[in-house]
Amino acid sequence: MTPTDPVALAQALIRCPSVTPEDAGALGVLEAALTPLGFTCHRLRFEEPGTAPVENLYARLGSTGKNVCFAGHTDVVPPGDLKAWSVDPFGGAVLNGKLYGRGAADMKGAVAAFVAAVARELEAGRPPQGSVSLLITGDEEGVAVNGTKKVLDWLKARGERLDACVVGEPTNPVRLGDMIKIGRRGSTTGRLTVYGAQGHTAYPHLADNPLPRLARMLVAITEEPLDGGTEHFQASTLALTTVDVGNPATNVIPAQGTAVFNIRFNDAHTPASIEAWLRGKFDAVGGAYDLVMSTSGESFLTPPGPLTELVADAAETVTGRRPEYSTTGGTSDARFIKDHCPVVEFGLVGQTMHKVDEHVALDDLAGLTDIYGAILRDVFARLS
Repeated sequence: MTPTDPVALAQALIRCPSVTPEDAGALGVLEAALTPLGFTCHRLRFEEPGTAPVENLYARLGSTGKNVCFAGHTDVVPPGDLKAWSVDPFGGAVLNGKLYGRGAADMKGAVAAFVAAVARELEAGRPPQGSVSLLITGDEEGVAVNGTKKVLDWLKARGERLDACVVGEPTNPVRLGDMIKIGRRGSTTGRLTVYGAQGHTAYPHLADNPLPRLARMLVAITEEPLDGGTEHFQASTLALTTVDVGNPATNVIPAQGTAVFNIRFNDAHTPASIEAWLRGKFDAVGGAYDLVMSTSGESFLTPPGPLTELVADAAETVTGRRPEYSTTGGTSDARFIKDHCPVVEFGLVGQTMHKVDEHVALDDLAGLTDIYGAILRDVFARLS
C-alpha cells in the first residue's frame, strides 16, 4: 500500500472493524502511512469514569509556521444486519467504480484522501510552507467525551495551537462540490417530568392527574416555531422523542408523566435562553414539574472569509461547481474545534452514510484528494 493511493488506504481502514469505541487497528494503519512521510505521531488514550477508553491520533508534519489541521474520525457505527449487505461491510470491496464498506463515506474515505493529498504534494517536491497536522479520533460516533475534545485539551496543555482546520465529514448531499459546512446548529435535550397525585379513575376529584398539564405544556412548546431562521441558519426545530407514564393499570391515575424532546437551535439562541423560554411556557401552565436540560453542542459559525473561500475555490477548481455554504445537519466534532481556530467541514457525498451498503464513488475519492491537494498548496499563503 502506498500512501499516495487513497483507494488502497481507504480499503485498509475499512478492513479494520472500528465500531465505537474499538480501534481495531485503524489508527495503526494511519500511523504506518504517516510516519514514512515525516509525521511525528502521538497515540493518545483517554478514559472517563463510566466510559470505555478511546484511542486517538495526533500527527504533525513540521514544527514552524501556521499549523493547518485536518480533523476526522476512524470509528464507525455498527453495520446492522449483515445479511442485508450485498458485500462484507468490513471487506473494502470495489465494485462497478465504487468502494463499499462501513465508513467509506463517514469518514474513512476522506481521511485516506487527505493523507494521499499530503503524500502526493511531498512526492511532487512541494512540501508545506508551514505545519500540517491530523487530529483523528475514535470517539466521534459515540458519546464524544474521550476523543477530539480531550486531544484539543492535550494540545493546549503542551502549548500547541491550531491556526485553521478542515473536518472531513461527508458534507455533500448529491455531488462532490455541492456543499461546505461553515457552522452547525446546537443540540439540547430536555426531560420534562410533571407531578400530580395518584388516585382511582372513578374518583378523579380525589387525585391530581398530571397528564392534562403535561399535554398542555407540550402543546405550548410545539404550536409555534422557535424562530424563522437567521442569515446563515435554518429555523430552529423542536422534536418530541418520547412520552412516558409507565402506568400498566387502566383504572389508576398516575402520579407523574415524563416527556423528552430535542431542540436543534441556531445562533439566535443559547442553551440558557432556550431553558428560560421553556420554563416560561411551563410556568404559564402551572403545577409542579422538573426540567433537566442536556446540551451536546452549541451553535457556531465560521463567517465567510479566507478559510471558507479557500475551500470553495479548491472545490470549484476541481469539480467546476461552487459549493453552497451551509449549516444544516446534525453535530460534528467541529463543535469542539471552533473554540480553538476557524473550522469548516468538507468531505465526500453522504447519501449512504450509516446505511446498508455504504459506499463512495472512486471518482469522488480521486476528486476529494485533488481538492485537499489544492487546499494544501494555497492554504499558507491565503491564511497568512
